[in-house]
Amino acid sequence: MERRCPLQAAWGSRLIAPSRGTRVHWELLRAERAWFISTAALEEKPFHFRAVIDSGLVRLPEHWDLAKGVSASGCATLLDKHGLRSIRVRGRIEASALCDCDLCLKQVRHDFDADFELHFYPMEMIDSGGEAAISRAETEVGFYEGDGVALPDVIREQLLLWFPVRNLCGPGCKGLCQICGSDRNVDPCTCRPRFEDPRWDALRQLSLKR
Repeated sequence: MERRCPLQAAWGSRLIAPSRGTRVHWELLRAERAWFISTAALEEKPFHFRAVIDSGLVRLPEHWDLAKGVSASGCATLLDKHGLRSIRVRGRIEASALCDCDLCLKQVRHDFDADFELHFYPMEMIDSGGEAAISRAETEVGFYEGDGVALPDVIREQLLLWFPVRNLCGPGCKGLCQICGSDRNVDPCTCRPRFEDPRWDALRQLSLKR
């Protein structure tokens, strides 16, 4: 029986060299599997990590981007092995994220370098309608499905908690002019917004006769 290499199995009977984009995608998949925190492995020993996670593995909302890879170090532990089987992840994250200012659309860089602690509970706890007693110290919680949680997903959850609700380039940002579109922080324009109450439109259309 003819044995085919994995590439042949994936691409058919002819060996076709995958594109660069496909190779990058496979590399990211391998890296993602390598950083998977398995509950089965945690039963044996804690999961210690120290690495730079590729920015392509950390999936952020559309308006956010990472300037570089994320440095992460710490330890994951399985709590209550015979009960809820929650995963506690402690460590430190160093990351730089980019996002446009909400008012002037200027790109803003946010640098993070701080300790974190997250608790992940199995999704089955919600699906079954069960309740868990979460202590006040466990205010930052998440949920995992299946056999565990991926470290890039842990980083994503923590970054989302750190991201500001309103992203501004500075507390005194004046934003864009609603009329000419110029950046009022750089080029103050002389445009004056004109507001007319629509409730007076009917009266404006009347012509006064003597």
